[in-house]
Amino acid sequence: MKKNLTYMDSVHRDGTIWNLSVMGILMVFPLVVGLLFGTAPDWKGLAMGLLATAPMYWAVGIVETITYVPMLGAGGSYLSFVTGNITNLKLPCALGALEQAGVKANSEEGEVISTIAIAISSIVTTVIIIVGVLLIAPLEPVLQSPVLAPAFAQILPALFGGLGVAFVSKNWKISVAPVVLMLVLFIFVPALNAGTVSIMVPVSILFTLAVSRVMYKKGLL
Repeated sequence: MKKNLTYMDSVHRDGTIWNLSVMGILMVFPLVVGLLFGTAPDWKGLAMGLLATAPMYWAVGIVETITYVPMLGAGGSYLSFVTGNITNLKLPCALGALEQAGVKANSEEGEVISTIAIAISSIVTTVIIIVGVLLIAPLEPVLQSPVLAPAFAQILPALFGGLGVAFVSKNWKISVAPVVLMLVLFIFVPALNAGTVSIMVPVSILFTLAVSRVMYKKGLL
């Protein structure tokens, strides 16, 4: 007798299939391009480049999995890792939806809401990209207008600022440690910039969890 899959069983089954499928497509694409154009990379240079950069991305991938999955839920995590742009888009959308619904990501309701929010975010992003590609030429003067430039530069700060106020107001004691850490790092370590956000977000999360646990043990929370 065939066993009926639960919702979570189907999420893990489908999520595994889609993630492995996308991984295969990403790996096959450069090989197909190379075959079509009859060319190949400098294998020695490729190996040296991977040796210098791959370990960092492996570490980031492990840390992101540990930190993002509890916040996004299983379905949201599978979908986010396939569609990408987790830190800047998927995570804020999921957290905002969970906040509005008043549920946690590790609950059944939160699992569904997080997945729906991330799915809608992915669809909207794809539609906007398609529209942007079609209208990039006529809209270029508007997008590059000096009048609008300050507004575009503040989109992400405004987005994360709104989310930050909502979460900080719940327990401001927990927010002190990560805010101080990030301010110190970005002020006194010039090498850190917008390109290191994907690394620093998981680091900040782990640091916050560690400090919060210590504060809890000492009766400060």
